[in-house]
Amino acid sequence: MKISFQKRKNLYGYGFVSVWFIGALIFFIIPLVQSFIYSFYDLRLDAGGMMGEFAGLDKYNYALNEDPNYRSYLVNVLRATLWKTPLIMIFSLFIALLLCQKFRGRTAARAAFFLPVIIATGPVFNIISGNMATTGNGGADRFSTTFSVDLVEELMELLGINSISYQLAVWFETAANDIFSVVWSAGIQILMFMAALQNIPVSAKEAAQIEGATEWEYFWKVTLPSVSPMILACFIFTVIDSFTDPSNQVMRRIADLQMDWKYGEASAMAWIYFAIVMAAVGIITAVINKFVYYEVE
Repeated sequence: MKISFQKRKNLYGYGFVSVWFIGALIFFIIPLVQSFIYSFYDLRLDAGGMMGEFAGLDKYNYALNEDPNYRSYLVNVLRATLWKTPLIMIFSLFIALLLCQKFRGRTAARAAFFLPVIIATGPVFNIISGNMATTGNGGADRFSTTFSVDLVEELMELLGINSISYQLAVWFETAANDIFSVVWSAGIQILMFMAALQNIPVSAKEAAQIEGATEWEYFWKVTLPSVSPMILACFIFTVIDSFTDPSNQVMRRIADLQMDWKYGEASAMAWIYFAIVMAAVGIITAVINKFVYYEVE
């Protein structure tokens, strides 16, 4: 049977997509539906496999009202995401602006900021962030103080910031303690901002210079509106990345319940968490989308 060239190309496309669809069906869609079903059942491990009885909303009630830690963990994760996300965004845009300038060693600098994405392993991050207890390093006390952030608290006490405003001191201390986490989480966002900045036409810069605009005016009038669609994308990526971080308390709580074979409780907690994440993403998208500048041809 003769097939035209265009139809052959279409078949090739369908063939490649079918591999992705089969993988998504087996490894994502089916487990997703199964976990939703588990959240309504009281499951137990039996000799014949996983057995369960329908429990209605009991598992959701357990997650929200009976579990001693789940709600507090949710509040902690939401609070951490609320303050860390804007910090990551500002840092990423600032570094992207610097890395788009022409200077010696620019390639090495770009690689240095993107390196955490490549080597983002648990032990490496734990060493850098100062959490030596989980690395199995018996000589943690002898480790170099290069990455020590406890000195920030001593510096604030020396400057008297603690006596002026305790809440301000706590905020500075928290930000300093998590500074390596911010840098470690900003690699993808920096890359996305750099791509947006490089798409700004050179003629826009030249026209601004002819009109006598300063660098500060050029940033607010040209650069920021041009990268605003990418700001929305980076915001959504950062929020989801923070919520799905395996090291956050909610994710660890769900994993601990799974290890205890409490799949019903773990599934209910996961679906509540999923609903909160989707609601947060929807609110962020609705708010930021009002300030996004879209070019209209």
